[in-house]
Amino acid sequence: MQEFVINISNYAREFDSDFIVVPQNGAELAFDELSPDNGLNSAYMAAIDGIGIEELFYNGDLFPEDERLSMLQTLTASKKIMVSEYVTDDLNIQDAIQRNTQEGFICFPRTNLNYDYTQIPDSVINENNNNILSIEDAQNYLYMISTDNYSTKQEMIDSIAATSFDVILIDLFFEDDALSTTEVEQLKTKANGGQRLVISYMNIGAAESYRYYWNPKWKLHRPCWLKKPYDGYVDEIWVKFWKKEWQEIIYGNDNSYTKKIINAGFDGVYLDNVEAYYFLYFD
Repeated sequence: MQEFVINISNYAREFDSDFIVVPQNGAELAFDELSPDNGLNSAYMAAIDGIGIEELFYNGDLFPEDERLSMLQTLTASKKIMVSEYVTDDLNIQDAIQRNTQEGFICFPRTNLNYDYTQIPDSVINENNNNILSIEDAQNYLYMISTDNYSTKQEMIDSIAATSFDVILIDLFFEDDALSTTEVEQLKTKANGGQRLVISYMNIGAAESYRYYWNPKWKLHRPCWLKKPYDGYVDEIWVKFWKKEWQEIIYGNDNSYTKKIINAGFDGVYLDNVEAYYFLYFD
């Protein structure tokens, strides 16, 4: 998986040298042989701009994960850490924000009603009108990859454009329709006037049956790199991510997912399910 992320980054930066790459979870990939005892993996660290993490302090209720926190404390000096907390009790939202802020992380707290990243929060943490030119400049972010609350693409774009988040993390597609460069450009200015970054979600560890690349004849083990059911997500299958057929879907050609994101004018990519190696190798 380290090599896969590095190759995606190298490919994207052939077109945009400032292209941002943020893998979600799998913090151990930042280290040689996946162990902090062995030091940082320099090639991987050069390929990424930050690390996204889900449910570090809160997994519904307070549940600090000490091992991951220790790794992230090592990494935060050189990479932006973006933490999405799942907080079931609204009274704990400020605690989740405070815990992350104390560590130097930026936090996106989501509640029961926003478990699937469908909503725009009412307020922005540490709102500012700064121009956000790199992920390191960000003090907050919006994570909204579901379009279920919007009847049209423009309605969604207008709702996001009316906010002042430093970073917008959204899907390339509204239903089956990819955002255009003009539409992405509408999102690059905060409502308060500052410039911001717009980053596209992309799942590289599991195939999604609702994506443009899906063949209706496919099913588990056919093709053979569709490896394992993804518990809780009936539309997804864990993939043998090292297989050429899957990697060619993700990067390296004009029809690849990464190239579509670049063509749409996104500032970067947010790589989900990089921890697929764990579910395939160790489970």
